[in-house]
Amino acid sequence: MTFRILGTGSALPGRVVTNDELSAFLDTSDEWIFSRTGIKERRVCADETLDDLAEAAASRALEAASVAAAQVDLVICATSTADHLMPAEACAVAQRLGIRCAAFDVSAACAGFVLALDVADGYIARGRAQHVLIVACEQMSRVLDWADRSTCVLFGDGAAAAVLGPCAEKNPLAMRFSTTPEVGTLEVAGMAGTSPFLVGTRPASVLRMDGRRVFRFGVAAICDEVEALASEAGVGIGDIDHFVFHQANERILAAAVKRLGIEDARVARTLRETGNISSACIPLALDRLARAGKLRPGDLIAMVGFGAGLDIGACLLRW
Repeated sequence: MTFRILGTGSALPGRVVTNDELSAFLDTSDEWIFSRTGIKERRVCADETLDDLAEAAASRALEAASVAAAQVDLVICATSTADHLMPAEACAVAQRLGIRCAAFDVSAACAGFVLALDVADGYIARGRAQHVLIVACEQMSRVLDWADRSTCVLFGDGAAAAVLGPCAEKNPLAMRFSTTPEVGTLEVAGMAGTSPFLVGTRPASVLRMDGRRVFRFGVAAICDEVEALASEAGVGIGDIDHFVFHQANERILAAAVKRLGIEDARVARTLRETGNISSACIPLALDRLARAGKLRPGDLIAMVGFGAGLDIGACLLRW
């Protein structure tokens, strides 16, 4: 495994939706939402498309990496809510940036960014690519039931990207991906279409979630994967400088931090201002850390993404 992150970028919609605004049409309140989720506001697409956000995040990542579009050998998008059922969202990003190379999407919901890292690692290790552009982008607002206060208050829209390049040393130190097949725990049904041959009705394409199950799964995923990453890499959990977990719910993060016994200050958080942006949560947090000057060369970063599938992706990376 021989890649390093050369640069990151992110983009959020301009429209801010606060808890108070949601309270105007939902039976809820700012106190109810914040106390249960840790979320104060989220960004929601109004006049932007997901293509717009993905392009902006990718452009910023390329600029930060000092890599020209012509140098990109592979584009991977992690998304479950693309602007296009076909072609891949990655094709739209490549077209907008003038990139001509292989481009495809991966779909693993909130673990999608780590899966994209794993796929990119294989291309770089086999000499198939020198520079890989990964874009995680989601427009969760398009798949929400905005009358369901148990789900619609949790999510937001956004995009984040990373540019990878080869590394002479072993990096990442550990990479893991697994699935516990449970489709009904967190699901958005596919399009029904207009076929005259369909028999019966199809469920609406809106998100349905078993919140209690996701909570238990999320806490266990973070704790188990951090311990496994440290063991595989031969380091102590205390040696890890930054913990970048999927931003599903503050209660999940707090429970995992307590169980692992790690310093809260080492755990990245974006949840309060953005809500859950699915696959974009982890790279968005990385970009914010990088642009704040909090990531130093040699720092160890543990990333754990978890979500629909139920999928888990984990990576221990040296910055």
